[in-house]
Amino acid sequence: MRTDIDYAYELDAADPLAHFRERFVIADPDLIYMDGNSLGRLPRASIDVAADLVQRQWGERLIRGWNEGWWAASERIGAKIARLIGAQPDEVIVADSTSVNLFKLAVAALRARPDRTAIITDDLNFPSDLYILQGIADLLGSRHRIEVVPSPDGIHGPEETIKARLSGDTALLTLSHVVFKSGFLYDMAAITAAAHQAGALTLWDLSHSVGSVPVDLNGAGADLAIGCTYKYLNGGPGSPAFLYVRRDLQEQLFNPISGWWSQGRPFDFGLDYQPVSGMRRFLSGTQPLLSTALIEPAVDMLLQAGIDALRAKSQRQTAYLVALWEALLAPLGFTLNSPRDPSRRGSHISLGHAEGLRIDLALINEMNVLPDFRAPDNIRLGIAPLYTSFADIHETIRRLAEVVTNKLYKKYDRAPEVT
Repeated sequence: MRTDIDYAYELDAADPLAHFRERFVIADPDLIYMDGNSLGRLPRASIDVAADLVQRQWGERLIRGWNEGWWAASERIGAKIARLIGAQPDEVIVADSTSVNLFKLAVAALRARPDRTAIITDDLNFPSDLYILQGIADLLGSRHRIEVVPSPDGIHGPEETIKARLSGDTALLTLSHVVFKSGFLYDMAAITAAAHQAGALTLWDLSHSVGSVPVDLNGAGADLAIGCTYKYLNGGPGSPAFLYVRRDLQEQLFNPISGWWSQGRPFDFGLDYQPVSGMRRFLSGTQPLLSTALIEPAVDMLLQAGIDALRAKSQRQTAYLVALWEALLAPLGFTLNSPRDPSRRGSHISLGHAEGLRIDLALINEMNVLPDFRAPDNIRLGIAPLYTSFADIHETIRRLAEVVTNKLYKKYDRAPEVT
């Protein structure tokens, strides 16, 4: 494979999705942004939506806005996200944070399996998910045990071990569809089928897959799912999350954070809670409309581009990055901490190095590249196919090589204070 920048320019010129890059704010054209898997870029359309929401809808329409689209926004945007994750429009709703939604659905699942005590996950899952599970186990009287199945290598999910661990005592299996460090992509259909055979419910965290990897919740028979909107969905920092409940489970599960937005007749202001039917029963309090509305512009772009086209570009770009790693970085001591098989990874690549943290700091401060770092040695390079170019990838790898070749990282402390 060619490693010159001209080849990257040729790939960009042939990219049918390249024009979407112009629809994002790129304030510093010299900055290479490789952290869209943590916080997506700002869509230009979101600026107009925010201005209209604040100046006209809030400023002029005032409380009338609730009857002019605000009340239905969670369902409307959820229905659009459903098209990205293989769900029906009435199976997804935008609400709260990823952690709160995980709490809601995990408690609901455990209450639906009262005679079972095991929760199964893996050690590649996002730590915050484990914290929520630990809190739930404590809240429910320490009746449940959390079984954390170890990865064989810190990269690949322990699929076969998880299947073997499932039993008649398993209430819930919960995993990240794409794991946050290595980018490993689980076989959702196979894992879900194994869980169902054991009589367990499944809860998938889609935070690192929605918007970059085709997801087929209905096809896999998945029970429950959650996901954030500020990564590949470009909803903005701290934008509300979404949750999915398979249609036939919606009336069976009980929302443990019952609030007036899930009350059957909320404006009667009755003192007894009676949940509404459908996905609104998994809402709680008043939704933050300013941030909820900003999710929609990028979701519309993703739908316009098509998730299959986005996945095809993502796989081409991650393969290109891996090829550049092999040619230019492996000789400098970098390891590939993501799966080699493009069909088993998401849209970010992790590279390891003994001096990973200091290299990451030099890349940010000396090379004008924004990646992200995950201990102990993972430099994560996120590829957002809507706006990441092949030239971005080439320059990132070239500058990584320069940092190590010229030992630019040596001026940084090994363990700087984390803020």
